[in-house]
Amino acid sequence: MLLDEPLLAVVAVIEIDASYGEGGGQLVRMAVALSALTGSALRLTNARAGRPKPGLAPQHLAALRAVAALCDARCEGLELRSTSFTFEPRSRPKGGELRVEVGTAGSVTLVLQALLPILLGARGPARVVVAGGTDVRMAPPWDYFREVLLRLLARMGLPVRASVARRGYYPRGGGEVAVEVQPGTPSALLMRERAGPRRVLGRAHVANLPLSIAERMRGAALSALGREGDIGARVLGREDAFGTGGAVTVWAESDAGIVGASRVAERGVRAEALGEAVGAELAADMASGAALDVHAADQVLVYMAMAKGASSFTTRAVSSHARTAMWLLPQFLPVRFTVEPDGLLWRVSSAAA
Repeated sequence: MLLDEPLLAVVAVIEIDASYGEGGGQLVRMAVALSALTGSALRLTNARAGRPKPGLAPQHLAALRAVAALCDARCEGLELRSTSFTFEPRSRPKGGELRVEVGTAGSVTLVLQALLPILLGARGPARVVVAGGTDVRMAPPWDYFREVLLRLLARMGLPVRASVARRGYYPRGGGEVAVEVQPGTPSALLMRERAGPRRVLGRAHVANLPLSIAERMRGAALSALGREGDIGARVLGREDAFGTGGAVTVWAESDAGIVGASRVAERGVRAEALGEAVGAELAADMASGAALDVHAADQVLVYMAMAKGASSFTTRAVSSHARTAMWLLPQFLPVRFTVEPDGLLWRVSSAAA
């Protein structure tokens, strides 16, 4: 259960073999977040065992040390490239001001994925500034985080204020974002109806590059969607972005759900290919009537586990990230998940265990 009072002693130790499922950094970050949230001591082994370079990378260490600071945790083995460590929270997470330096282009949104659930259970409001990469591969770009995940949290009664002071890209990072969080318990997420007509919105941007690249991403996304959409295209200058880069994100919302898709600009990959991939992905989600896209489906599970009451949504596919999260969450919280076919979709539900 969630912490109500500062800890005097921790008795239970939860053992997590982080090679389970997709075996990546998400499992490690979430396990530590859940430890801080519930006050359970954690012993984790085989961190990122499924990756070419196992163990904790700098961006993982930044996230875990930030979590440790929030709950005054006693840690052993929390070092670069470590594959096992212990994490023992000694107090309920605190609010206030926190700054996290990820370093290089480590993803700021992945750090925030670990911090947000904890801050909902903190002793007071919090403002967190994270410096690093805002739009990098293998992580949700900033616009997806703000326009898809945070919209979902707002539906669960959790308004989170988010702003970006500066974008940062691979390999140097240099971006900076801020979020403001009020403690609270999520409401149930109930999306039982098939999603109907949705308005398409989006944003294509490049930094310190020609506007034509962003316009080509936008045009290809609209062409793949085969419909009208309000997708902006802009260039960010030196004051708004550090280095060169870009991304395209599109989303569509209705009363019955929200779906989104995004791609980060890469050297050697044509702008049209990025836009087409984003448009095709969103078009498939919209045509299916799914309430959530595949990526949001795994990111929202921790909030469903924290919510009062049962939650339910549909999605086109259940990723290995989602199945790993559904294995991990019941080890810390009294929740059970079910996944069952719903026509051509999958319905994911949660209830108290």
